[in-house]
Amino acid sequence: MERGLLWLPLLAAFFWLAWSGWNEFQKVEAYGQWAAQFERAKYDIYAVLGQKNSDLTWGKPTRKGPINLDTFSLKEVQAIRLLVDTQPVDLEKPPRGGRAIALEFLFPEPTASIQVPFTEIPLAAEWGKFLQQELQRLRLEAAE
Repeated sequence: MERGLLWLPLLAAFFWLAWSGWNEFQKVEAYGQWAAQFERAKYDIYAVLGQKNSDLTWGKPTRKGPINLDTFSLKEVQAIRLLVDTQPVDLEKPPRGGRAIALEFLFPEPTASIQVPFTEIPLAAEWGKFLQQELQRLRLEAAE
């Protein structure tokens, strides 16, 4: 009986791990269906992000699909910054570590910005570089 009681926490941990894996699998499957409509998309545990032409859509992943979706146009964005621990950093030389990572999209209004969270600095930096190139391309097209 004592041995059985010792194994009980291990059994509970196994069931919790199995449920967590199934839950994450369901989120990834729902994301895959949602992302099919975009030219470029990213998934992580904090946020999903999709780009179609100059429009960016982001939200929070769930098992039933992304929720709290927000869409904005790169044409409205004034600047894009990479934030690590709420401090702007250089996209070309990002730090190796940090707790809170986000891409911040600044709009012409003084207090208007959107922060899309990321789990990894290299992924956020890659997206930031790509979106800055897209922003420059859109500005050149608008100037012509």
